[in-house]
Amino acid sequence: LLQPFNMAQRVTYRRRLSYNTKSNGRRIVKTPGGRLTILYTKKQASAPKCGDCHATLNGVRVVRPRKYASISKTQKKVNRAYGGSRCHKCVRTRIIRAFLIEEQKIVKRVLASKK
Repeated sequence: LLQPFNMAQRVTYRRRLSYNTKSNGRRIVKTPGGRLTILYTKKQASAPKCGDCHATLNGVRVVRPRKYASISKTQKKVNRAYGGSRCHKCVRTRIIRAFLIEEQKIVKRVLASKK
């Protein structure tokens, strides 16, 4: 009726760092041999953000900073002006603003020539 009570199996760190820091993240897994062991996890990457409105950029790969050096250019940007740097809404407002400023300059020039 009563089964023997087994204590939880202990696991030890596999590296020298023995503090519970952000870089020392880990999870416990059971090996095929039945032992519990530690797997070290990588830090979670944050998505690249728009420089103007700080929205996350779609179409740009979410990886840790050093990994951007090894992935291809098409994964780091989208095929648009300011692609990979600004979101589509901010690019649209920039284009419209530039157009309206140019129109304003033309209107000023026309009014100055009439006087």
